[in-house]
Amino acid sequence: MGSFWRKFIFYLAVFVFVLFMTVNGYSELLTFGIVAVVLLSFLLLYYYPLLLEKRIDRLESFLLKQKKTPAIYINYVLANRLEDEARLVIEQLMSKYKQPETQAPFKAAFGVYQKDMAIVREAVPYIRQSDYRAYYETILHIQNGERDQAQIRLESIKKQWMKLALLVEMESSAGNHEAAIQYARKAINSSRGVHCYVLYKEYERELPQAVEAIS
Repeated sequence: MGSFWRKFIFYLAVFVFVLFMTVNGYSELLTFGIVAVVLLSFLLLYYYPLLLEKRIDRLESFLLKQKKTPAIYINYVLANRLEDEARLVIEQLMSKYKQPETQAPFKAAFGVYQKDMAIVREAVPYIRQSDYRAYYETILHIQNGERDQAQIRLESIKKQWMKLALLVEMESSAGNHEAAIQYARKAINSSRGVHCYVLYKEYERELPQAVEAIS
């Protein structure tokens, strides 16, 4: 059964339940309370892998089911470097979202994937979330060999996994392999959800020693 039909049946069941409670004279407060708990449980069940899961196999299973949700599925195709699918998904996203501010995070991620800093540079001014904008600005500094500027920009980022991931890039670009491995382990451990999956798959290819103790 597809995701749409599961959601349809769930919301239909909630509607029937509310109708039953109302017709039988149950209090509005009780009805609202039960429905709120059920809805929160449903949302938690769906969003837990997206935001909080740590197990890579469960994250992969979750992401593989998101082909009809390109904004989530893009994490899978980029993490696994599926070239043809990556181009298809980014085209879907550009077609679906017309506002530059909405397109920007996807463009920046695709630019990093393609190692095309021109795409990243073009997208950065439109990224609304300050941590993500600083993240990609730091990547641009690293790619330009501007280590001091990269370090300064990195310090403005609040998300720990982002800082650690950028330190991996900085140490790798400087040839400090062992330091990069240590930061990569910390980055994976401090991340959750799809970010954890993307980092794990990246380091599995580039710094396999970093994931040995985690696997």
